[in-house]
Amino acid sequence: MKKIYSINSKRNLSLDIVFLIILLNVIIFILYSVLSYFYPSLIDFVALNPSSLFNKFYIWTLLTSMFMHASLFHLFANMFSLLFTGNLVKKIIGKKRFLSFYLLAGLFAGIFFSLISLLIKSNFNSYSVGASGALFGLIGLLMILTPNLPVYVMFIPIPIKLKFAAPGMLILLWLISYGGNINIGNTAHLGGFLIGIFYGLYLKKKYKNKSKYVRDYFR
Repeated sequence: MKKIYSINSKRNLSLDIVFLIILLNVIIFILYSVLSYFYPSLIDFVALNPSSLFNKFYIWTLLTSMFMHASLFHLFANMFSLLFTGNLVKKIIGKKRFLSFYLLAGLFAGIFFSLISLLIKSNFNSYSVGASGALFGLIGLLMILTPNLPVYVMFIPIPIKLKFAAPGMLILLWLISYGGNINIGNTAHLGGFLIGIFYGLYLKKKYKNKSKYVRDYFR
């Protein structure tokens, strides 16, 4: 398979940034699992809680919550998705731009979740953790740059074009959340997805020829 043309023409970093992010998530999950046994209140200082963010100004939790996960399955699902989605985005836009956008998407997802919680007075005292906000940022970006990329969604056995699969995943998770009364960060997913779309449109406009090459490559 030929190498995908990167929008980022600068020299790439020597380390695999996707692998490092996954490794960091795993290490933090293990450390928190051990430390929280001795310090149960630790969650207040590392997980995103809209009440603590606005009333106690725990700004750092917007970042720390991105690298925390509620369970081993939660960690595995997100890191498995990041392994494939992250590597594809990295090849398209370059490692430096990937890292910046990944962090931006995660932060924006947390801010969006917190603001919606404040406005509608829902989940205002609940905790939010996980990389899924940043992941949906990557998905939103790919939906703009590679709309015809065939992907598999959950248990559906046939590939679906990303321009249909991406919004479909949001809707499906929302239905699962409300139908099964499962606590899923739907507004964080939406926030990440929106920032991904906006960044994708920005890149598509700024790098018209390169974006067309990428889009045609995955036609």
